[in-house]
Amino acid sequence: MGQDYYNILGIIRNATDADIKKAYRKLALKYHPNRSTDPCAEEKFLQIAEAYDVLSDLRKKATYDKFGMEGLKRGVPIEFDETGAWTSGYTFHGNAHKIFRDFFGGDNPFADFFDAKGEISLGFGGLRGRGVKKQDPPIEKELYLSLEDLYHGCLKKIKISRRTMNEDGHTSSIKDKILTIQVKQGWKPGTKITFPNEGDQGPNNIPSDIIFVVKEKPHQWFCREENDLIFCAQISLAKALTGHTVEIETLDGRFLSIPINDIVHPRYTKVVPGEGMPLSKNPLQKGNLVIQFNIQFPEKLTTSKKKLIIRALQV
Repeated sequence: MGQDYYNILGIIRNATDADIKKAYRKLALKYHPNRSTDPCAEEKFLQIAEAYDVLSDLRKKATYDKFGMEGLKRGVPIEFDETGAWTSGYTFHGNAHKIFRDFFGGDNPFADFFDAKGEISLGFGGLRGRGVKKQDPPIEKELYLSLEDLYHGCLKKIKISRRTMNEDGHTSSIKDKILTIQVKQGWKPGTKITFPNEGDQGPNNIPSDIIFVVKEKPHQWFCREENDLIFCAQISLAKALTGHTVEIETLDGRFLSIPINDIVHPRYTKVVPGEGMPLSKNPLQKGNLVIQFNIQFPEKLTTSKKKLIIRALQV
């Protein structure tokens, strides 16, 4: 049946966020292994941390309340989602001391919890107000962009959900926020866009930075190498030997007619200067368009055609 997180914290099921924090604060101090003489303190400290980790998170709590421990651990269907997607299962990371530090603040917050008489001293802003806030690690998200987006530049609006503190300074709620990204011409895959302090808020932490990392969507006929665009032209052996014209539609909707007068061999490429991607530092300059060739050889030749080819290619 699994653990009863509410029972572990000694609270009722409709407890408020403030009640959950109050219960965790009391029990975490009581069973902290550095202070408690209870032989089961380490185990209880871990259980208290896991219970708080779930019940203090609105989404985990909602999943636990509706589907129980099994649904929380295994994952459940995302409601109102036509794709049939499932939430990922929850696994407690097992670091009860990290939760304790994040809650109270500081690398060694427990050292300042007691006064000279050994009594707990609680003050404004946490325990005695002396905890040092630490910033959560940055959160990286992938931002997939088409070649057209990166060629022209564009504006992207992305909705994120994050925990924000309420006006009382103790409770929190999940709210949506729109982040706006001005995509610049010529950005390359791996470009990072940072939004400082846009992660989850908490009473004793500095919200993490959210970092979007540019990823490139596959294109129908171009691929990119640095600032160059690569195009592969499919041609017959006859055209490879006798010449032809390659027609290409560019990313900005123009049509190029590139005459190929050379004999096209398997390693042959045609470079068209200035028809590649804009340079991010100077969009007026562009890389090159590099045309590669896939020569389609005939599968069979009649005897008469073989003789004609031999005669035509004799030196």
